[in-house]
Amino acid sequence: MLAGQQPAPASPPPPPQPAEPELEFEEDVVVTATRADRRLQDEPLRVEVIGREEIEEKALMTPGSVAMLLGETTGLRVQTTAPSLGAANVRIQGLRGRYAQMLADGLPLYGASGDSLGLLQVPPLDLGQVEIIKGAASALYGPAALGGVINLVSRRPRETAREALVNVTSNGGRDLTTWLGHVPGDRWRWSLLGGYHGQARRDLDDDGWTDVAGYERGVVRPRVYFDSGTGRTLFATAGVIGENREGGTVSGRTAPDGRPFAEAVASRRADAGVVARMVTAGGRVVSARGSYSRFGRHQAFGEAEEDGVRSAWFGEATVTGVNGAHTWVAGAAVQQDRYDARTLPAFDYRFVVPGVFVQDDVVLGPAASASLSARVDWHDEYGTLVSPRLSALLRPASAWTLRLSAGAAAFAPTPFTEETDETGLSRLAPLGGLSAERARAASADLAWTRGPFELSGTLFGSIVDDAVQIVETGPASVALINAPEPTRTWGTEASFRYRRRALLVMATHALTRATEPAPGARVRRSVPLTPDHVASFNLMWETEEGRVGLETYYIGAQTLDDDPYRDRSPRHVLVGALFERRVGRVRVFVNVENAGNVRQSRHEPLIRPARRPDGRWTVDAWGPLDGRVVNGGIRVGFGGWGG
Repeated sequence: MLAGQQPAPASPPPPPQPAEPELEFEEDVVVTATRADRRLQDEPLRVEVIGREEIEEKALMTPGSVAMLLGETTGLRVQTTAPSLGAANVRIQGLRGRYAQMLADGLPLYGASGDSLGLLQVPPLDLGQVEIIKGAASALYGPAALGGVINLVSRRPRETAREALVNVTSNGGRDLTTWLGHVPGDRWRWSLLGGYHGQARRDLDDDGWTDVAGYERGVVRPRVYFDSGTGRTLFATAGVIGENREGGTVSGRTAPDGRPFAEAVASRRADAGVVARMVTAGGRVVSARGSYSRFGRHQAFGEAEEDGVRSAWFGEATVTGVNGAHTWVAGAAVQQDRYDARTLPAFDYRFVVPGVFVQDDVVLGPAASASLSARVDWHDEYGTLVSPRLSALLRPASAWTLRLSAGAAAFAPTPFTEETDETGLSRLAPLGGLSAERARAASADLAWTRGPFELSGTLFGSIVDDAVQIVETGPASVALINAPEPTRTWGTEASFRYRRRALLVMATHALTRATEPAPGARVRRSVPLTPDHVASFNLMWETEEGRVGLETYYIGAQTLDDDPYRDRSPRHVLVGALFERRVGRVRVFVNVENAGNVRQSRHEPLIRPARRPDGRWTVDAWGPLDGRVVNGGIRVGFGGWGG
């Protein structure tokens, strides 16, 4: 188990597993996102895990956000949705960011999909690991997980400990984060994360428009863990996040129409969640979990101001059992997603979605296992949504592992898309006549491990029917419609990893091809902001005294959406370096991101000569907007590092 990882709760004895190949596993990593709480190497469904070591590294680079941690994972791309405000979401294998469900310890604490600020407001310091499921995952988590799941697993304290991290950047950023862990006895543990994060507003090319959003943010999150030692466990958490963020024209400057254009978001987020489990006398595991989240924000987009509150509550109950070679799960869930649009009541909605699901993991022999999941959700707006998924694990030889997966998924549209992230809802027609978006996806993963070497390759594909698009309906109005043809995506991923003592070498490559019908036209186009090739090469040397790292990323050309300056973005390379020195309980670090100072505004203006009908003044963000950034600081631990 990874140091600091939240252990899997008590469960019945597992069925006999396939014979283990003679591989070198440093640790047994248990994944929870698939509901089975299995070791990573025994899971038929491919789950990628970002471990504590990499989280530690990225916590020194971007202490206030998990965006970099996720964006440097093969097959994931953090896409800026509002350049001036810095809002962003995660695209999984080329699919739109609204299809990715972000969870915290298996709970939807950050609400339903379509929130482009949640990703930027989660500090990595209190994470034990991150679990990523790529592809259709609605069979596991319902109609918000059409494109995949990102599960942020909290860091459980192993001993009483305290940590503080202070960071500053050359662009005017500042972070102060603390993590407290306390172990008062054998059964109870708790942790507390608190942080302040700020960024000075920057106009780097002196065009009068914000390139780097300014913000002030505060975060508080306590967590409590209980384990009776006899099969009863309890986990509870709550969180509060407050942020004020500014973009648009800077003081004294105007947009091309001669008027100032303010962009600002004041957001307040609160959430709470609980997970309880017990083992019955018959050996069944009964689990109940629930959460509530509230996200209120006031937005200003030029002359338009909007107030609204999104809230979501969730409840689920499951029973898990073992019968021979079968480990099964059966459960029921209900979730409500609600939006109270206080200034634009035409966009009010309240979706209630009850559902039932089953899962069966079965050992087929000494070198094969399979997992079958199925879920039915009854959406009160979009009807019955059926989501099956089948995954298989094969070990044809001692060093080889093959995983095959196929499934279907659904997504319930809301007014919140990547386009409305930047412009708000004031120019959008009220929703009407939309159908649920539905997807079919399949993947094949082949991995080889021998000693310090790891190689893996993936082939994936998906088809999304009735994908929602935004179309222009007038000189200052737009609407959401279901596309007349499907979005088709396919691609490959490849990775190489070599680990020997203090040296770590990693190389990755991803190829993505995605096409969709062009809005309002009878032709197909490449999905905008989908690089054809992405590659990386990373080196890390780590000892007890510290670490030195070098990262290089290649981002291929991307089709752009109605950019007046170019149709495709230029290819570019980003280089970063990290140096950390450890002296006792003090860590001193310096990090350089984008050492070559690649910046989009060096190639073309960020501002359009005229405003689009949907309200956008800026072009798509295809590259870095902040240029070279140097950050540094110290991290101090008291009473142990706490995992």
